[in-house]
Amino acid sequence: MGFVSGLDLSRAFYTDAVRPLLDAGWPSLSHSAALVGPGSEVLGFDSPRSTDHDWGPRVLLFLRREDLRAQGREISTALAHRLPRDFLGYPTNFVSTGGVSVSMQPTDGPVQHRVMLTSPEAWWANMLGFDPARPPTVLDWLALPWQKLAEVTGGEVFHDGLAALEPVRAQLTWYPDDVWRYVLACQWQRIAQEEPFVGRAAEAGDPIGAAVLGARLVRDIMRLYLLMNRRWPPYAKWLGTAYGRLAGGSELTEALWGAVTAGHDAAREAHLCRAYETIAEVHNGLGLTEPLDPTTRYFHDRPYGVLDAGRFGAALVARITDPRVRDLPLVGSVDQFVDSADVLSHTDRARAAALLVLQNHPDGYRLSDPAR
Repeated sequence: MGFVSGLDLSRAFYTDAVRPLLDAGWPSLSHSAALVGPGSEVLGFDSPRSTDHDWGPRVLLFLRREDLRAQGREISTALAHRLPRDFLGYPTNFVSTGGVSVSMQPTDGPVQHRVMLTSPEAWWANMLGFDPARPPTVLDWLALPWQKLAEVTGGEVFHDGLAALEPVRAQLTWYPDDVWRYVLACQWQRIAQEEPFVGRAAEAGDPIGAAVLGARLVRDIMRLYLLMNRRWPPYAKWLGTAYGRLAGGSELTEALWGAVTAGHDAAREAHLCRAYETIAEVHNGLGLTEPLDPTTRYFHDRPYGVLDAGRFGAALVARITDPRVRDLPLVGSVDQFVDSADVLSHTDRARAAALLVLQNHPDGYRLSDPAR
């Protein structure tokens, strides 16, 4: 049997195995069911390699808090005894293989299934760090890592009997316009801060340093392109995959690939300059600011090819109408000033970092108001 994507597998598992048992045993129970949250299959990036851990026939089952308290254990136990022991060729029994990883293993007894029961309130609090029953504030948007946003808006809701998933997912599909302009401006700012360093490192006889700086700029341009296309940039493992699935970026991709594979400094600079001009044209095509000159130039009187990317950030900030957003320091979303997986993978830590950085300005208290 060929590989079945995790999303297709889970959808069929819910429809053909889990839902019939719920309807038979608890016909009046309202619930929602989905495959959302962590997992390569939620982002559509899974492959046969993914099946070795944290993958398989699984569903998140959402119940009202009172139903979860009253019937959650009963439902979970019943599923353990009544679910099939394999589904579409994959065992429904999961065992730990070290740490938090689990893998599918055949069993002759009740299955340790991955129908994970929770309440919408508990799940959203863990994933978001704020109550989605109210509109997200400026701080809520900027404190939530892109990977988390990709996880809560990716995947699929199979059934939303509680009407607790789809409205929130729709609300989190993308930034409000002013926040989007601000995050784009901050991504341009990151490029502006390092674009002249590649030439300086090369001139100083530091080819490794120049290559590393070039690769950092390639990463920032890839993330900028995703943001321009209203796609949440995923974490490092999937960044190139997500970027590669966007249409229309072939010229940019050729330039970026040339920059990271260049065998000498002059070639790297030429490829980066081409990438700068290409992404500048993409910016102009968005219509978020007046068109800006997309041609590269020297860095003041030094012979290093740059775009002067700060011009694009400044033009975006000038178009922000909400003073709470316009007056923020150009540091951006938490992903743009934190690079630790041990922070970005924990909502509470990411929120604490954003609160410390973003509220530390004269008008910071107003970030607690809803974003416009």
